[in-house]
Amino acid sequence: MSKVKLEKIAFKMQLNSGQAAEYERRHDAIPSALTALLRDAGVQDYSIFLDEETNVLFAVLWRSLDHKMENLPTSQVMQDWWAHMADIMETDEANVPVTKALKHVFHMD
Repeated sequence: MSKVKLEKIAFKMQLNSGQAAEYERRHDAIPSALTALLRDAGVQDYSIFLDEETNVLFAVLWRSLDHKMENLPTSQVMQDWWAHMADIMETDEANVPVTKALKHVFHMD
């Protein structure tokens, strides 16, 4: 049995001021359809951290090398989640969270 090859990526997003508790509350109740969608797209071990001084959200996830994350924006489940989150974080005109990829500069096993 062969293991699935994975890669780790990280990115940041901007939370609106005063919305930390609401962001956490919404993620505590994340729909199972959304977690299933992410898993089906090849996403595993996904975490989001908050810098409380700047309201910067730092996300890191593992994904399969043959992931299908590029298809996520076409899913109604994803679009509904983004619309649900748009009032508490920086998004574009289509409610997609504004993300900035982070460069990997160090790793220690």
